[in-house]
Amino acid sequence: MSSQKSLKARLRALLRPADEGDTTDIHYEGNAILRILRYMKPHLGTFFVCLALVLIATGLEIWRPIIIGDAIDEFITGQTSQVVLSDGRTEWAAGEMADARFQGVLIASAKYLLALLGLFLCNRFQFLMMQKMGQDIIYDLRNEVFTHIESLTMRFFDTTPVGKLVTRVTNDVESINEVFTDILIKLFRNVVKIAGLIVIMLSLNTRLALYSFVLLPIVLVLTVIFRLISRKTYRIVRTRLTAINTYLSEHLSGMKIIQVFGCEKQKLNEFSEKNDDLYKAGFREMMVFALFRPGLYLLSVCALAIVMGFGGRTALAGVITIGTLYKFLQYIGSFFEPIQELAEQFSTLQSAIASSEKIFTLLDTKPLIPKNEHPVVLPEIKGRIEFDHVWFTYTGDEKDWVLKDVSFVIEPGQSVAFVGATGAGKSSILNLIGRYYDIQKGTIRVDGVDIRELSREQLRRAIGQVQQDVFLFTGDIRGNIRLLDESITDEEIENAAREVNAARFIERLPNGYSERVTERGATYSAGQRQLLSFARTLAYQPKILILDEATSNIDTETEQWIKEAVHHLMQGRTAIMVAHRLSTIQDCDRIMVMHHGRIRESGTHQELLQMNGIYKRLYELQLE
Repeated sequence: MSSQKSLKARLRALLRPADEGDTTDIHYEGNAILRILRYMKPHLGTFFVCLALVLIATGLEIWRPIIIGDAIDEFITGQTSQVVLSDGRTEWAAGEMADARFQGVLIASAKYLLALLGLFLCNRFQFLMMQKMGQDIIYDLRNEVFTHIESLTMRFFDTTPVGKLVTRVTNDVESINEVFTDILIKLFRNVVKIAGLIVIMLSLNTRLALYSFVLLPIVLVLTVIFRLISRKTYRIVRTRLTAINTYLSEHLSGMKIIQVFGCEKQKLNEFSEKNDDLYKAGFREMMVFALFRPGLYLLSVCALAIVMGFGGRTALAGVITIGTLYKFLQYIGSFFEPIQELAEQFSTLQSAIASSEKIFTLLDTKPLIPKNEHPVVLPEIKGRIEFDHVWFTYTGDEKDWVLKDVSFVIEPGQSVAFVGATGAGKSSILNLIGRYYDIQKGTIRVDGVDIRELSREQLRRAIGQVQQDVFLFTGDIRGNIRLLDESITDEEIENAAREVNAARFIERLPNGYSERVTERGATYSAGQRQLLSFARTLAYQPKILILDEATSNIDTETEQWIKEAVHHLMQGRTAIMVAHRLSTIQDCDRIMVMHHGRIRESGTHQELLQMNGIYKRLYELQLE
């Protein structure tokens, strides 16, 4: 008894509407269907050809019962094959009529086979054309989504989980694919088929047709109810799927930390909760559909029984022929079949709408840094950098200023270092130079031009940045240095590797520059990854060199290699460094000390030591 109660409780929990709090990321207010259909504009010719093929196929499908029904009446039951004799009597012509009937059956069979062949060819060509059209559209849409993601600013990626974006580009786009390859044509075909069946059934026998349609109002009510419930259900399923993908993306990337701290059990429990949420949402979706389609099937069986009852009595009374009754029995089965298919298409359509709303919400996300449509294009960037009373905050809240009234000038070819405690604003200055964020007050100029007026492509192309956390892509060493820029030759790649001393370990590898690089370069040491990052930066020959804690994760020997390379490469380039190891920046032309978002001290290494201020305290702490 207790087990039955627990089972009932479990079912009630599963059927209870899933928490809709996760749907708050849906803000799209337009008509998603109309926007989806706009992507068909370049393919309208193909689509209309497919519609014509569907019309022909539907006509052939409706014609098949007519062929068999007419054959039954003319050549089997003989109800329309009696012969009138000279004395006015009618009788069956035994010999001649047997041959005529057999020939008639053969002709009917040939017509039926031709109908099947035509149906096969129409469906085949329509399927191939729609699949090709759908794949072309989805290819363009996926490129559009990824291109838009690339255009978004760093602030967007600071606040948006990677797994959510992966879901948008893969799962959600694939859901829309079914709209073009399957749903649109099936919707058209089923609507045409239902309308054609209604017309032909009414033309055969109006009274019997009305008996066939007596349950149609109930079908329409069920369909409307299903549509209202299913849309909300599919939205929740897509949101749950996004949540689990986001969780997997983050925790698979951080699996080493999970294992180092022995958190496998706790993380498994967290994953089980999210998996259970997705399971409940999926079960609810399944139950909604499982109740609807069997209900339609039951109504179709009831309609068939009604037709058999009233149609059989009508046929026995001689009002209609056996062939006509056969046609009605075939058509009543065919009549509810497209309605059931429409129910299936509703499920796919609702899923596609839920996915499209999420995709269009992403596509409508405007970059926080607008693109200048008419930028200033400099003949050459020389590397003069000027901060003029710059104020900056990541959040937009003036209570959270990261930089406060910062002003300085770096002349071309100078080497400048920023030091200070964590959170002082050093790395923020580096991010602002490449315009990865926009400032709230003041002006940043490169070669005397406000960077908001420059082309972002030209600006960032002139900046070579080496960060503390190096990211290597799956591929090979040569590809990671070139980064798909085919203008960089193999010789330039090798020269850049030699200049930063990366060639010392690359040339010892079995495949040299063709050696495979796994995801994130996990098979290489931190020092080797940093050297590859230097080679990548220098292969682009930047005018401005930015080193953001570039030596913090490197052993002493590798650091010495990099110091040699950096000293050589700084010649003729504007070099900006952020470093906690003060020993790496002592030779810079100028050192700026940041404290609470402001520049407190500025000068050479020796000048700062003589000031007996913040820099000297940092230097003495490191000596200790």
